Amino acid sequence: MKLLALLSLLILMLQEAGTASLSKEEREEDQPYGEGDSYAVLHLGDYVLSLDNYDEVIDPSNYDELTDYGDQLPQVKGTGLASLTRTRFTQSTEVARTLPSNPTMGRPPTLGLLAAPTDLGLPTCLICVCLGSSVYCDDTDLENIPPLPQTTAYLYARFNRISHIRAGDFKGLTKLKRIDLSGNSISSIDDKALRLLPALRDLILPENKLAALPALPTSIEVLDVRMNRLQSSGIQPEAFRALEKLQFLYLADNLLDAIPRSLPLSLRSLHLQNNMIETMQSDVFCDAEEHRHTRRQLEDVRLDGNPINLSLFPSAYFCLPRLPTGRFV
Repeated sequence: MKLLALLSLLILMLQEAGTASLSKEEREEDQPYGEGDSYAVLHLGDYVLSLDNYDEVIDPSNYDELTDYGDQLPQVKGTGLASLTRTRFTQSTEVARTLPSNPTMGRPPTLGLLAAPTDLGLPTCLICVCLGSSVYCDDTDLENIPPLPQTTAYLYARFNRISHIRAGDFKGLTKLKRIDLSGNSISSIDDKALRLLPALRDLILPENKLAALPALPTSIEVLDVRMNRLQSSGIQPEAFRALEKLQFLYLADNLLDAIPRSLPLSLRSLHLQNNMIETMQSDVFCDAEEHRHTRRQLEDVRLDGNPINLSLFPSAYFCLPRLPTGRFV
């Protein structure tokens, strides 16, 4: 009897254990997986990763491939804005101190006269435009010639208020080829200002107030002094004799009462219109004793706008290849 009782009790216990296990499995299937649950099965697309086959995907024994990121996490310490500012300033100072004393970036070239202040208190190439060997200072309210770079070959300072050219304005500018000062108020030029410019070819001075010509360098090829107050007394008798390269001489719209003497044989164009010329010397262009002498290059002589009657002086221009332009009656 005791044996039967024990067997019956054992059967009942097994049945209760089976029922409890089945209820638990049903509850686990119905319950959704939460973020903090320990998954027995992980669904990775079409591949099911379970605890049974986990060792086939990741080999825990190969710990060299595993990385511990704990030491790499940033440590944040409580600090104030002032300490952050001091830290950044200290770091910037340390970086600045560690810069090499001779950086690879070259220093800008020394400007020399390029940076010399003008009468406006600014360097020339800040108020003018400097392009290569050319300096453009047009319409910048200059009252004097500004300090120029030593390499200047072409100067354009038109339509300013320059009244006088000083002796040292172009000192040392041995490469200067062209000076254009049109539309200023220049009334005088120092004799030493231009004479020592060995490369000067073009001197452009129209629309100024010049009453006399300064000493000129022998390299001059073009001289334009139109629309000034130039008088015959302001031109030295031998002013043009040494200018053996002079080709274009423009003296129109002045106060001249005579044609300049000793004109070089190199001259090609002479403009004297709108002056006060009334007479002409017989040897101003030609040699009266040498009738075979001709000025083949001087093809452009303009005397229109003057009171002179050219028909009265035929011997004065017989050697010219063309008749002068002017009044013949």
